[in-house]
Amino acid sequence: MKITSAEFVKSAFERAHWLQDVRPEISFLGRSNVGKSSLINSLLLRKSLARTSNTPGRTQSINFFLINDKFYFADLPGYGYARVSKSMRADWGEMAREYLDDRKELALCIQLIDSRHPPTPLDLQLNEWVVHNEKPRIIVATKADKLSNNELRKAMATTEKILNGAKVIPYSATTGRGREEVWSAILSAVENY
Repeated sequence: MKITSAEFVKSAFERAHWLQDVRPEISFLGRSNVGKSSLINSLLLRKSLARTSNTPGRTQSINFFLINDKFYFADLPGYGYARVSKSMRADWGEMAREYLDDRKELALCIQLIDSRHPPTPLDLQLNEWVVHNEKPRIIVATKADKLSNNELRKAMATTEKILNGAKVIPYSATTGRGREEVWSAILSAVENY
């Protein structure tokens, strides 16, 4: 995929801030610190378009990025980080649920999980919700470069089994492993929107 332009458009802290546009949106969902911003930057071959942080729970809004003037990436807040207030966690969850429920422009959900660990109960809950609501989706296992090939193969088999046979794409923002496969899914979703 050739990236001719990629720009941050806005942060939405509530429904009233969502984009008023009909172009398709690709959402990125996952636990805090799973590597959503790193994945976005890697896909776009940019170093810091999406802000990365060592502090989990930093993203508190839906961040929209316009890609090639044709479609958007929507980076949703991470879930499952305990060091924020319960009310803040509830607000984030409500915003994400509303977005996933109601967004007509949603062309694809990319659920990220950490390849080094089995899916958490929250990962399973999100996956079940996406499947139940028949949202188009792919699952990307980040930080694949942190495991040996043998460890990664075993981790992918375990994850796919836990997620009821869902195909999981191993991805490394460091090496670019999985980049073409993820782009193929994105472009197919945009074409079919």
